Amino acid sequence: MSNLLKRITIDSEISHGKPCIRGLRYPVEMILQLLSSDMTTEEILEDYSDLEKDDILASLLYASKLTEVKSTHKLDAA
Repeated sequence: MSNLLKRITIDSEISHGKPCIRGLRYPVEMILQLLSSDMTTEEILEDYSDLEKDDILASLLYASKLTEVKSTHKLDAA
């Protein structure tokens, strides 16, 4: 699991310091948006040939780590 997280890099010179895949200009945010738009892993890999399956898994793992909180608060719908 920790090996996957090593694929996520943060560099202030790349994508304004957003977490990215392996120093490439693919923010984790973009991968998550593609997945939430119903693209499959295979479709993403076809469209972005320099990405690997583990990059997508790393994005999901990174996002899951961000949701590990001790408490939650209900947000009002906008």
